[in-house]
Amino acid sequence: MSEPPLESFLARLYTDPEMRARFLDDPANEAQRAGLSALNCAAVVKINPVELRLAARSFAHKRNKRASRPSKSLTFWQRWTEKFRR
Repeated sequence: MSEPPLESFLARLYTDPEMRARFLDDPANEAQRAGLSALNCAAVVKINPVELRLAARSFAHKRNKRASRPSKSLTFWQRWTEKFRR
């Protein structure tokens, strides 16, 4: 079962380029700095740097794609009529 500090660390690792750069320079230190347990530190230092970069790029692409979609707070009718206002 995953621990909240580990989940939070991984989420930031995938979304924060500065943190990811620090991690790639010194994984063990960045994991300890985040307050992860010894077991979790040992696990995250094994993360493949190439796969980490690819995953982070993929998540960023998905976030950007999602941000460009119409707002879900609009009703169907509002979104439909918006098409004709352009």
